[in-house]
Amino acid sequence: MTSLAQMNESEPNLTSVPVAPAQTSVVGPQGPALVKPEPSHHALVSRLRNYFLTGLILVGPLYITISLTWWFINWVDDLVRPFIPVAYRPDTYLPVHVPGSGLIIAFAALTLLGFLTANLVGRKLVEAGEKLLNRMPVVRPIYKSLKQIFETLFAKTGSSFRRVALVEFPSPGMWSLVFLSQSASADIAAHLPDTEHVAAFMPCTPNPTTGFFFYVPRRDLIELDITVEAAMTLLMSAGMAQPGAAADQQKKLSALADAAAWPTRRSSTLPQHRRSDALRARRLPLLGGGARPRP
Repeated sequence: MTSLAQMNESEPNLTSVPVAPAQTSVVGPQGPALVKPEPSHHALVSRLRNYFLTGLILVGPLYITISLTWWFINWVDDLVRPFIPVAYRPDTYLPVHVPGSGLIIAFAALTLLGFLTANLVGRKLVEAGEKLLNRMPVVRPIYKSLKQIFETLFAKTGSSFRRVALVEFPSPGMWSLVFLSQSASADIAAHLPDTEHVAAFMPCTPNPTTGFFFYVPRRDLIELDITVEAAMTLLMSAGMAQPGAAADQQKKLSALADAAAWPTRRSSTLPQHRRSDALRARRLPLLGGGARPRP
């Protein structure tokens, strides 16, 4: 009994002792640094969030573009279908609907109409139709305005909105984007101060179809070296999509994907014994209270 008691007293105490989570070292640009391991559930949620945002950035613009294109094709098909006889419709002979047939027919019809209008007979017919429209009091101003707008927008020699500039508006020190079309005509310039004025259109955000039109002195403008498409994107996004930032979007997307894959890459670049320490540190809380089991 005495020897047994002495053996119990000499036996070391093997009760559970709390163990601090192991720290891993990562070699960075400024040398090795200690990195505390993140909880597994937080790392998993962070990676899932980054994966979701990366997929949303890739799929979102593509889905919206395809949806708008599909809507435009169907809209043209529905607009052209009533003018096509039933015997000439592709749906009459095919068991499924063929999208885009109306768009192709509309393109061919407009091209043929432009070809016929370019010759002498076509011009005479157009002039006769315009004379008839000019005699209608309500239709005449609408037709003239629309024709002039279409000629300005789609003519090869037109000068419609090819330059972008800044004008000091609505108060000193605040600048707004404007689209420049052309200089004031002789009739309008005769009533303006003795300086060159240019027609400017300042669209609203985020709906650029509305805005303000005015003549502004050219000396008060700051012309920008950006395209009209880039300026329109800047206006519709309310300044979130800056011109020249298209190259940075791919870098941001790559950084987002790298952030999602960083925990896995970090654990794979550690030495074998460091990875074992990191895995042991993550598994210890699962044993209950962070205690080491008795041997």
